[in-house]
Amino acid sequence: MYKVAVKRDFVGQHFLVGGDWGAENQWHSHHYYVEVQLEGATLDKHGYLVDIVDIETNLEALVAHYKDKTLNDLPEFAGLNPSIEHFSRIFCEKLAERINAPNLNALTVQIWENEIAWASYRLALK
Repeated sequence: MYKVAVKRDFVGQHFLVGGDWGAENQWHSHHYYVEVQLEGATLDKHGYLVDIVDIETNLEALVAHYKDKTLNDLPEFAGLNPSIEHFSRIFCEKLAERINAPNLNALTVQIWENEIAWASYRLALK
C-alpha cells in the first residue's frame, strides 16, 4: 500500500460546549497542524499515487476556509461541539470531495490542537 502525506498549519478559534471543561469553554485560539494522508495500492501512469500539487492546492483551500475563523460560527459545526474529533472528520470529508484520484483507497486527516493532543478520521474510499 502506498501512502502520501502533506502537512500544513494555521491558527483557528473555538470554544467547547455541552460540558464543563473550564478554560476550554471560553473562546480561545489553537495553532492547529493538519496532516492529510492518502492511501492506495496502485500508482497512476506517471508513478504517482496522487499529484502532490493537487493535494497542496486543495489542502490550502481548506486551510484558508478555517484559518483565523471561529469553528463554532461555521455552518458545518452547527449543533456540534467543535472538538478536534469532529474537526478531523469534517475536514476529511471536505477534502475527499475535492481530491479526484480513482486509485485511492483511503484518506486520513489528523489534526493536532497543540504539541501533544491530536485526533484523526480515516475515510475508506472504496
